Amino acid sequence: MIAVHDLTCMHDRRPAVHHLTGRFAPGSLTAIVGPNGAGKTTLLRTLAGLHTDFEGTVTRGGRIALLPQSPMLDRQFPITCADAAAMGAWDRMGAFRPYDERDHVEEALDLVGLRGFGKRLVGTLSAGQFQRLLFARLILQDAPVMLLDEPFTAVDARTEADLLRLILRWHHDGRTIVAVLHDLDLVERSFPDTLLLARDPIAWGPTAETLSADNRQRARLAAEAWAEDPSVCVEPA
Repeated sequence: MIAVHDLTCMHDRRPAVHHLTGRFAPGSLTAIVGPNGAGKTTLLRTLAGLHTDFEGTVTRGGRIALLPQSPMLDRQFPITCADAAAMGAWDRMGAFRPYDERDHVEEALDLVGLRGFGKRLVGTLSAGQFQRLLFARLILQDAPVMLLDEPFTAVDARTEADLLRLILRWHHDGRTIVAVLHDLDLVERSFPDTLLLARDPIAWGPTAETLSADNRQRARLAAEAWAEDPSVCVEPA
């Protein structure tokens, strides 16, 4: 489980997410959606413990794995796909991984459609192949809570379908999954719960209710009212 209470995330005291309270229940599958600049990535990094400029409380249960946005990662570092995937299991394997763990790496690559890619350099991969590799790393992290930041960006339809099947399998296995997404049709088809964020929380709950026409309009109006240089966050009256 991850729970937040009166959470306000900031950048240099400028608000990115305002006064959010709620919980991601154990085993839940939740999408975070909203306009560009709504604070979605900042929230995800705060939940993961990587963004520390916040007020309020965050309660975490279990280990957390984070899939960051691909553009934030350096793909030119000379490392093989097997070694990049194995970083997900670094706490178990260390620098000199035993042979059975090497088998787990190959299994993870196979599960994401990268059989035989173990010795390929990461820099030679296409955008879709690289995203598959990041999912292999997630498999090896084997965390009960998974935070996914735009997991389908710059991938083709086949890759999206394959990766979505993995996410649904993890959900079926009882993992808690939170994903930042832009495709509302996909969210409505596949994600039972949704948080609609426009810096302020607009709605949080069952997807059909959260993505109502009224709530979407509220999110649009909130985004149109944003100041380019927002004031320091204060507790609302």
